[in-house]
Amino acid sequence: MRFLFTLQIALLFSLTCLNAQVVQNWRGPERMGIYYETGLLQEWPAGGPAMSWAYEQLGEGFTSPVILNGKIFITGMEDRTGYLYVLSMDGTLERKFPYGGEYYQSYPGSRSTPAIAGNLAYVVTGHGMLACMDHTSGKIVWQIDLFNDFDGSNIRWGFTENLLVSGDTLFCTPGGSKYNIVALNRHNGEVIWTSQGSGRLSSYCSPLLINHNGRRILVTMMNSHITGVDAVNGEVLWLHPHANFRNIHPNTPVYHEGYIYAFSGYGMGGVKLRLNRAGDEVTEVWFNGDLDNQLGGTVLVDGYIYGSGDRNRFWFCVDWETGETLYRSRDIDKGTVIWADGRLYCYTERGELALVEPGPDGFTIRGQTDITLGSAQHWAHLVIDNGILYVRHGNALMAYNIRE
Repeated sequence: MRFLFTLQIALLFSLTCLNAQVVQNWRGPERMGIYYETGLLQEWPAGGPAMSWAYEQLGEGFTSPVILNGKIFITGMEDRTGYLYVLSMDGTLERKFPYGGEYYQSYPGSRSTPAIAGNLAYVVTGHGMLACMDHTSGKIVWQIDLFNDFDGSNIRWGFTENLLVSGDTLFCTPGGSKYNIVALNRHNGEVIWTSQGSGRLSSYCSPLLINHNGRRILVTMMNSHITGVDAVNGEVLWLHPHANFRNIHPNTPVYHEGYIYAFSGYGMGGVKLRLNRAGDEVTEVWFNGDLDNQLGGTVLVDGYIYGSGDRNRFWFCVDWETGETLYRSRDIDKGTVIWADGRLYCYTERGELALVEPGPDGFTIRGQTDITLGSAQHWAHLVIDNGILYVRHGNALMAYNIRE
């Protein structure tokens, strides 16, 4: 059953998928936390999986690694300067290049996981400086200031967006009243289109690009609305109100078979929206206030949504069809989550790393360890590639062997 579901999703992805990027940089190939790895450990040994290596000189940051062509790319901040680090697959630093002044105020460090396409890397600083650089030489190919070149403004904890590249286009959200969302030629930075969107500030969200009945739609969350725009020309298709008192919505929405699930923390919760056939209108199907995920993301698997709450400090299982909360667990603290090979991989704000099997009546922990290396908050999202689980904690990147 699990294999058939994974196969169906993979086929759906190949037929309708949004992203023609060379590498998917954020939360797996669909940006929804699902990794199509097999042959992984279904239960960890006592003390957790074996650590293959650790690199502990990344500087400050909360970003995740990107793996491409036998190289690992990740960002960090040293002495207020943001750097792109290029590591070998055994964790050896091969080179690092500065890309601009990084965010050094509250929660200092890099915020944008690099998007890699061929020999080009795309990263944006917490101050809104978007850079395209050659990751083999460190040369800056082009730069754009999202706040001065457009009419954007920064937000309380610094601009935070994992950039989305599709084909020759890069999408980002300056958050201005006029230039709310923009599409750029990724090779030279020239504007393809601009969209007024909701006209509201950005809100730490990384967008999702979907193919809905042949229409490519960019879906994101600005500070008060879930927003859908035509990815070809920037036309605003629909807006749906979704606000919390902090105007913080860091989670990439989820799309499945004509429906969108968008969610945020601070007691707000999540909503399931139905797209009409043309994709230019949405209707609310249900609202669930229990799963008020702040920044850890959720995954949709076999008709169930899994994730942890914020004020509701539990892990939840929510029925995709009805929005009903089926069960909750406090076995581990709240945190980030991804899915691979029948298991949830959970990384909590207390530094717990857990392998979890969700069942019909609750969660069963199949292995657990503590992340003791690194610095600052445990907020980075996990990555799985070729049987290796990558965990970033501040200045440390750790690689765990999770294949049988």
